[in-house]
Amino acid sequence: MSNDEITKEMKELLKQAVAPVKDSELRRDLWPQMLAKLEEQPATVHVIPWFDWALAALAGATLIFFPGIIPALFYHL
Repeated sequence: MSNDEITKEMKELLKQAVAPVKDSELRRDLWPQMLAKLEEQPATVHVIPWFDWALAALAGATLIFFPGIIPALFYHL
């Protein structure tokens, strides 16, 4: 069998196995609903927890007190 014959056979098998999609169009436009939901939700304020600040301070202190770690960190990036 050649590639063309195999391709044709695969197409036929796929057409038999997969049912055609009926009514693939949306019934209505969903974008106005999305805009309404976005407008009704208040803008979220991102609050950084204290634990994240503590980890950042610890990482900064480590880099200040042990500057030899910096080349090793760049090596692993």
